[in-house]
Amino acid sequence: MKKKAIGLGVVMVLVVIMLGSYIKNQLEASEAISEQAVSYEMNLDQVEGLEKGQIAPNFTLQTLTGETFTLSELKGKKVVLNFWASWCPPCKKEMPHLQKYHDKYAQDDNAVIVGVNMTHRERSMDQIKTVQQFVDSFDLTFPIPLMEEEGVDKLYNIITIPSTFMIDTKGRIQRQIIGPLDQEALRDHVKELD
Repeated sequence: MKKKAIGLGVVMVLVVIMLGSYIKNQLEASEAISEQAVSYEMNLDQVEGLEKGQIAPNFTLQTLTGETFTLSELKGKKVVLNFWASWCPPCKKEMPHLQKYHDKYAQDDNAVIVGVNMTHRERSMDQIKTVQQFVDSFDLTFPIPLMEEEGVDKLYNIITIPSTFMIDTKGRIQRQIIGPLDQEALRDHVKELD
């Protein structure tokens, strides 16, 4: 009887040790998975792309004034990245609102409006002259990079214009708006950025 009790006691001790070891291994595995998930979430905002929270794809274009414009140089500012063309009626409707926002609120909001002209889609023989006439007619004073060849439109998957991307101070896309914006909606969207 003593041998059975001792044997049973040994078996119980072994079961407790095995159970404890199993629970410990499960907790360690769970912690490892949690650390990987946190690591993935932390790296998500380092990925370049068009999804909310991803870094806006970088590009460099010449502006209408002949300067070189590089999007990534605007980190630290809120960016309203607008794609447009001179023949587009909604773009014409939107431009005065962009300029009014630029004049009235951009500096206080730490924001920059960038109006990327889809120059390769302009419908005249002298595309640059057409863009310049459009800019002059609306007295636009914010940067106007010229997309003279396809590329940036593909990078941003631009199908409909105007298309606007709201980019936060860390260079991450927070929203895409398709269609024209008025000054009030523009200010509301910019205020949502950090």
